[in-house]
Amino acid sequence: MTCSFSIRSSSAILAGVVVLLLAAALVAGCVGSEPSVEQRTISVTGSTTVLPVAQIAADAYMDKHRYDEILVSGGGSSVGIKAVGEGTADIGMASRDIKSSEREQYPGLVEHVIAVDGIALIVNPENQVSSLTLDEIKSIYKGEISNWKEVGGSDRQIVVVGRDSASGTREFFYDTVMNKEEFVRTQQELNSNGAVKQTVAQTPDAIGYVGLGYIDTTVKAITINKDGTLVEPTTDNVKNKSYPIARALHMYTNGPETGLIKDYLDFLMSAEGQEIVSKEGFVPIL
Repeated sequence: MTCSFSIRSSSAILAGVVVLLLAAALVAGCVGSEPSVEQRTISVTGSTTVLPVAQIAADAYMDKHRYDEILVSGGGSSVGIKAVGEGTADIGMASRDIKSSEREQYPGLVEHVIAVDGIALIVNPENQVSSLTLDEIKSIYKGEISNWKEVGGSDRQIVVVGRDSASGTREFFYDTVMNKEEFVRTQQELNSNGAVKQTVAQTPDAIGYVGLGYIDTTVKAITINKDGTLVEPTTDNVKNKSYPIARALHMYTNGPETGLIKDYLDFLMSAEGQEIVSKEGFVPIL
């Protein structure tokens, strides 16, 4: 009786082992038969104005496509155009139109407009000045107006804050507001919208300019006095074209977009992508 029990137990154990081995082989076969998935990576660099939209859109896209990677960095519009033109980036972000000299140097660049933005003049919340004309803004940035009392404020020297030479926002401001006249030499030149906002927020007598998406409670946005009509820097006023300092936001590719570059740009131009544009304080183009 004891031997008969042992034989049956051994048979049961052996059968169990066989089943486990067959199951393991089946699992291994399924894993091994999984088709390989292409790992795709692109880099996006340039304008710090476009940067927040580009990064949030990249994160949203990668959440849905786990095998794709989109690397986003700033540096300024000129950096973005140069990088995509020379092949060190797949997409160049710019908050200005491409210059004729850049077009000649990189003839293969293709423009993609993803949004419209306004440039807001900002001051410290403690500043009494709430509105300025375009002529007054130009005079401040030229150094012709150097004290806040000249435009209805306190008797204090104006601290002029702007962007560095790589900035597309500076280039647009120089063309549109300054009419290509030079900035005052004492202007503080910073390398991002965020740096301008932070400096103005921490400096009671400062004035600076940033994209609409950077306005928050740490600074006060100046209303533009346009022929007696006060126009606030809002997305609605940019959309209806009443706000006078507005421009398109661009992404540039070197030749027609393909692969992940195309998929990412298509996502930016989709309803979900344009909703990101709107949430970040810019004007969607759809």
